[in-house]
Amino acid sequence: MEQFVEFIGNHLVLSGLWLALVVIIFAQQRARSSKSVGPQQAVMMINRNDAVVLDIRDKKEFDAGHIVDAINIPVSKLGQRVTELDRHKQKPVVVVCKMGQHSGDACKTLQEAGFEQVVRLGGGIAEWRAQSLPLVQK
Repeated sequence: MEQFVEFIGNHLVLSGLWLALVVIIFAQQRARSSKSVGPQQAVMMINRNDAVVLDIRDKKEFDAGHIVDAINIPVSKLGQRVTELDRHKQKPVVVVCKMGQHSGDACKTLQEAGFEQVVRLGGGIAEWRAQSLPLVQK
């Protein structure tokens, strides 16, 4: 610990730049992400509010196991295919990815397209599986 404090004291500019970089990364991550819900909240949204589940994983991963009635649009094609979801604009949308890392970008894309009630599944389909919730396999 002494060496760490000494390093910071000897390299104030470098330490300041490192701290600024960390703050910028956190700010960018926060701006990119949207509201997150857990699997239990997602189930309640689906059952009570007729929420639509949008799975943004690739077709192969989607076929290996997905949430019942989920719509599959890979994240790479979401910008081109967002019009397929227009009939669901008034419903809540739960965006699902593999680990919960890419769904934030998809939420922003949907919000820019006019969707107001967009949330992401925290932890993605991995968290859904970890809680032993049902999946459909093709």
